[in-house]
Amino acid sequence: MPMLTDPATVAGLVVREVRTGSRDGGPTRIAVARRTYATDQADLWDALTNAERIPRWFLPVSGELKVGGRYQAEGNAGGVVEECEEPRRFAVTWEMGPQVSWLAIGLSADGAGTVLELTHEMPVAPEFWDQYGPGAVGVGWDLALMALGLHLASGEQVDPEEGQAFPMTPEGTEFVRVAARDWAEAAIRDGDDADAARAAGQRTVEFYTAGPEDDAQS
Repeated sequence: MPMLTDPATVAGLVVREVRTGSRDGGPTRIAVARRTYATDQADLWDALTNAERIPRWFLPVSGELKVGGRYQAEGNAGGVVEECEEPRRFAVTWEMGPQVSWLAIGLSADGAGTVLELTHEMPVAPEFWDQYGPGAVGVGWDLALMALGLHLASGEQVDPEEGQAFPMTPEGTEFVRVAARDWAEAAIRDGDDADAARAAGQRTVEFYTAGPEDDAQS
């Protein structure tokens, strides 16, 4: 992954929002990330939905990428495609073991570029939210959206090993720190206690920037 000369600026390309919601009678929290890319809507849609292109910035995806089909991201979540309105919006369930959440991506033209809005809605798990806040999910998507931007700019594949190691580099740690801080501030705007949200944000930074040796010693 290319070195970021200003990781704080790159992290700042994403506008972050946290909302409180409900689904099927249960409370949810919703992480929203928006970023504008300097490409047209058709190209961005293709980067997000073309199974041959998705691995260039994210993970290999198998299955049926159509409404009602099941997909699986290698080593990550799987689920069901619930909506697909080319080139404007798609929505999927995001399933990891027994945990089910909901992911939606919306695209809209903005001059010569395209705005991507990612919405990830999660059932409330107080113990997890209290520990990490929205950053646990949000920072992961921040890293993916950064990789997407690198791919769109070059057309090349982002090296997956470099991408995995990036948060442990000085540039990556700064990127994660800024993103986690902004997710904490978004949670505060949605009503979370300020001190608790900022402490959760710091734990998120520690989670993403701990290398294998750190994990082994913990």
